[in-house]
Amino acid sequence: MTARGLDIDGTIAREGSLGQVPAAFVDVVAAARARIVDSFGDGRLHSAYLYGSIPRGTARPGISDLDLLLALHAEPTDADRRHAERIEQALDGSFAQIDGAGILLFSTRTLLSELERHDLGFFVACLCTPLLGDDLADQLPRYRPTPLLARETNGDLSLALAPWRRQAAEAETDNQRKVLSRLVARRVVRTGFTLVMPRWGGWTSDLTESAAAFGSYYPQRAGQMRRAAVVGRAPSPDPAVLHELIDDLGPWLATEYAAVHGEKTDRPGHHAAPAPGSTAADS
Repeated sequence: MTARGLDIDGTIAREGSLGQVPAAFVDVVAAARARIVDSFGDGRLHSAYLYGSIPRGTARPGISDLDLLLALHAEPTDADRRHAERIEQALDGSFAQIDGAGILLFSTRTLLSELERHDLGFFVACLCTPLLGDDLADQLPRYRPTPLLARETNGDLSLALAPWRRQAAEAETDNQRKVLSRLVARRVVRTGFTLVMPRWGGWTSDLTESAAAFGSYYPQRAGQMRRAAVVGRAPSPDPAVLHELIDDLGPWLATEYAAVHGEKTDRPGHHAAPAPGSTAADS
C-alpha cells in the first residue's frame, strides 16, 4: 500500500483483514461466523463481511461495536431481518468486549447493481472484510478517489438533517442525545472528508485524519470539524453540540457538497445503509 490508503496503482486499498482482528475480538468474530451459518446456511446466504474498527485492528474492548454485512441471494425478508436481530442480541449479550452488534442485509442484486456501483459496491469492495462465502469484490471495479465516488457516497447529507432535528427535539435523556451525537458527528466528519477526497487524493476512515484533511481545504470550518471528530469518538449529551452539528455545520456542509459534487442519485425508498463515508468507519 502506498500513502493515503492507496495501492501502488492509485486505486483505494481494501481496509482491514481477519488477520488484523485484535485478540480480544477473535472469539466474537468466530461466534458471529457460527451464528450466521446456523441462521442463514440453508442456501440464502451468498457471503458475509465484517467492517469497521474490528477488522481494521483499532477496536477497543467495551467500547467498539461489531459490524456485519450479509449478502443474500434474494431480497431480504422479514424472516431474514428477525434472524439478524436474534444474532445481534445474542452476540451483544454474550460478549462484554462489544458495545452492540449490527447486521446489514442486502441482496447480491442490489450490491452489484449499477445504481450502487459507487456506494454500496464501493463499501463492499473497499471497506468490508470477507468472512464467509465468495467475495463480491471480485465482481466489482477498483475504485479511485474521484468526484463521482464523492457524490455517490455522501451526496445526500441534506436528506438526513430534518430527521436528525426531529430526533434531537424528541430526545429526553442524556443517553439518547449521546447516541444521536455520535451518529451525526461521524456522518458529518465523513462527509467533510469525502468533500475534499478528490483533492486530497486518497482514502481514510480515521476520524481525526478525516477532519484534518477537510480542515486543510476549509480552514474557516476546521475547528468545528475537529470538534465533530472528538464527539464521534466520545459522544456528548450537550444539546448545544447537536445544535452546532445539525443546524450550523451540517447545513453548510450539505450546501457546499451539492455545489462541489452535486447530489447523490436518487434511490427508490432511499436505502438505510451506511454510506461508505458515513457509517462504516471507526465503530
